[in-house]
Amino acid sequence: MAEAATDRICVGAIVGAHGVRGLVRLKSFTERPEDIIAYGPLTDASGKRCFQVSLTGRARDALLARIAGVADRDQAAALRGTRLYVLRAALPDPAEEEFYHADLVGLRAEAPDGTALGRVIAVHTFGGNDVLEIAPAAGESLMVPFTCQSVPAVDLAVGRVVVDLPPESEADPG
Repeated sequence: MAEAATDRICVGAIVGAHGVRGLVRLKSFTERPEDIIAYGPLTDASGKRCFQVSLTGRARDALLARIAGVADRDQAAALRGTRLYVLRAALPDPAEEEFYHADLVGLRAEAPDGTALGRVIAVHTFGGNDVLEIAPAAGESLMVPFTCQSVPAVDLAVGRVVVDLPPESEADPG
């Protein structure tokens, strides 16, 4: 059985300050960036600090936001790197063939014949496709495109992903 998924999901991060009046720049991980505030209160990783966030606009690839209690650039800059979470129960169920990154991290990675390849330790988003980072028992991590061809099966109930590596990747995991 797979490990229990977290009760909170990361939906974004504070990436910096904007201006001198305490605005922050937010990177949203939601399908529609503005939905970062649509699912209820945002908290830090510990769940102990709650942020009241109101969106004020956009700046390049980030949202601009005001956080209650943050009045100047120094306070805003001090929040840089803070990841923002919501309760998992507030989020919609993923559609078929869609997964929350948090559900994939920790899954066993196996070849189609059942050979153990390691565990998924991260899901990276570099642009086009997401990439699974798989840590083998020994050696360097494998980076596998999260596509139907490379990952033909995801079984959350069993706690595994099937990874179909091309022959050259099996010989050279780096």
